[in-house]
Amino acid sequence: MFTHPSGDAAPHGPSAVGLDLGGAGTRIWASGHGLLQVSYPGTPRTPGHGPVVRGRITDAEAMWALLSGLRTARRRPLPGGAVIVACRPVGSDPQLEAVRGLLTAVFEPARLLFIDTVRAAAIGAGAASAPLLIADIGAHLTEVAVLADGVTVAARRRDVGLHDDTGGPDPDAAVVTAVAELVRHVCRTASDREAVAAAVRGGLLLVGGGAARPRLAARIAGATGTPVRRPAAPHLAAARGAGLAALAALRRSAVRS
Repeated sequence: MFTHPSGDAAPHGPSAVGLDLGGAGTRIWASGHGLLQVSYPGTPRTPGHGPVVRGRITDAEAMWALLSGLRTARRRPLPGGAVIVACRPVGSDPQLEAVRGLLTAVFEPARLLFIDTVRAAAIGAGAASAPLLIADIGAHLTEVAVLADGVTVAARRRDVGLHDDTGGPDPDAAVVTAVAELVRHVCRTASDREAVAAAVRGGLLLVGGGAARPRLAARIAGATGTPVRRPAAPHLAAARGAGLAALAALRRSAVRS
């Protein structure tokens, strides 16, 4: 059973918080604080290790300690009562209640909402309005989606990522293959053919930690036959987008009240 952090719990006015609990670290965007990223201490670069693996919290106590420390140990602690938007990977719905319980215990939010990681990254990259083909390569997951008007038209994930290096001569081969296969799948299965065609014409937006590797981006372009572009700070796009979504939800609540 978790207890609430003992730090600053007094209200400081409404705030918005975006969370991206990734396999390599946690990234938070908070109104009045900006972006904060924290790597998990001592996390081996091997699959199946760490407090978050394949989009699932595997060590709730470690995550509680990390998040409660982030909330209370800062010069300006994050207040309770925030509107929080947390990223969720494709196919993570069965694990959301565990995440909901953890975030509620730590942050005591006024509202807690979830957003697809790929959709949050599109918002954070400033590319959420037009039809979009997007790939998010993380430590343990690779996700590809087609978005139209900010809505997920089709999405699929593969449980392989940057930390799945088998030690062979080509450590990125599995990720390149996964992206190419996922792109073909979502483009083939999406019901909105017009949105797919427009998204493909616009090229592939690459986000996540994998987007920081120029050679990987070039290989994905070759494997998919699609131009690849990367936003600034692609590894922070999802947290930034979740924060902007939280800020929009906070403003809507203020208008209704």
